[in-house]
Amino acid sequence: MDRQLIILSFGVGALILAAGHAFSQTPRPCAERAQVIERLASGYGEARHAIGLAANNHVMELYASEETGSWTVVMTTPEGVTCLVAAGQSYERIEAPAIDAPPQL
Repeated sequence: MDRQLIILSFGVGALILAAGHAFSQTPRPCAERAQVIERLASGYGEARHAIGLAANNHVMELYASEETGSWTVVMTTPEGVTCLVAAGQSYERIEAPAIDAPPQL
């Protein structure tokens, strides 16, 4: 019984190491900014719809296609490396409601 438990433990450990090794080999979806933007435009018809400054001076941008509904969020480092953060479908532009002017005193 103890021998079977030891063999099973080694088997589970090997599976964990193999899965971790395979995960670490997965390439990050990053490239030079110009390449990413060109691919979003030519491959998906996406254009920039929003931009913001994130932590560590990273720039977050939302690209979307109002025709197809596809959207992509990218983050660019100060060094110019752009990585895909999220992507999806059913993009819809929502107009912000008008903000009432504050009352005159």
